[in-house]
Amino acid sequence: MLGINTTFDLGDGRQVTIETGKLAKQADGSAVVKMGNTMLLATVCCKKDAAENVDFMPLQVEYQEKYGAVGRFPGGFFKREARPSEYEILIARLVDRALRPLFPSNFHAETQVLVTLISGDTNNLPDALACLAASSALAVSNIPFEGPISEVRVGRVNGQMLINPTVEQMENSDIDMIVAASMDNIMMVEGEMKEISEQDMVDALNFAHQAIKIQCQAQLDLAAKVEKANPKREYCHEHNDEELRERVNKETYDKVYAIAKSFMGKHERNDAFDAVYAEFLETIPEEEREEKEPMVQRYYHDVQYHAMRNMILNDRVRLDGRKISGLRPTTCLQLMVQLSSPVVKPSHWPPVPSVPNWMSK
Repeated sequence: MLGINTTFDLGDGRQVTIETGKLAKQADGSAVVKMGNTMLLATVCCKKDAAENVDFMPLQVEYQEKYGAVGRFPGGFFKREARPSEYEILIARLVDRALRPLFPSNFHAETQVLVTLISGDTNNLPDALACLAASSALAVSNIPFEGPISEVRVGRVNGQMLINPTVEQMENSDIDMIVAASMDNIMMVEGEMKEISEQDMVDALNFAHQAIKIQCQAQLDLAAKVEKANPKREYCHEHNDEELRERVNKETYDKVYAIAKSFMGKHERNDAFDAVYAEFLETIPEEEREEKEPMVQRYYHDVQYHAMRNMILNDRVRLDGRKISGLRPTTCLQLMVQLSSPVVKPSHWPPVPSVPNWMSK
């Protein structure tokens, strides 16, 4: 069976292909992203309904690079592949950070996104394609998602900006930055640079965003060809009481605003917020309290958010009394240990080398 695919150019002649409908057909959505010999498979699965009283997005994102993707198998002491490496965990976090805010705020069904490296290329890094694969899998599914999005790596060699540079090019690059964005907004930036100017940073972000717009359009074109992606599924994961919401806002907002502006310590402030919540909860008839408490918690959290945000914006002051242009004072404790002292250094300790071992070789 032939899959549905679309292709776009990175701008330097390299082609990226996104394909769906061929692998992982039982998942809610799946996509294979290919650039050169680098291939990634992303799958997404989602429950139909949310668990009871869940008021957050239970999203799990994992990224895996198996030895088999580059024709190898693990050897040495560990003969099997177990937990993800630190590198895989960090890439999964980059993808999670970009995806999580784009699910509807009242969508709470458990969702799992898995990105797996099928084939590795020694010169094309797969990490910059992981978010493109994940977003593509969501785009071709019926899961509610306010995307598409994508991530790209930006490098600069000899003053020239590059999108998803090769391993060889990165050796001479003074920028190593991964940018995540949608068609309209930049969402996340992660990376390092060698003392570049502010204007260079702005130029790099704009350069990345232009490339991401092309990738987002490719996902939209692909989703338009997939029947199950349109329309997205209907859901109802929150029960709301607008009259109760208005009551919570009316009776607690001023109290929360006053506490936020009192410049208490963190623990005292949290205790004061809890007291306001408990006081309001007592006003609800006991026979209705258990049923309405999850809604009250949700509405009160929104009141706290808006009150503290408005206090900072209106009064131009932070929760600890600092002005918005001020910095938090920092202190540093320096502990000096005299290793030559017989009290600190037991006699059986080896002598302290004058330079690290790796420098003496």
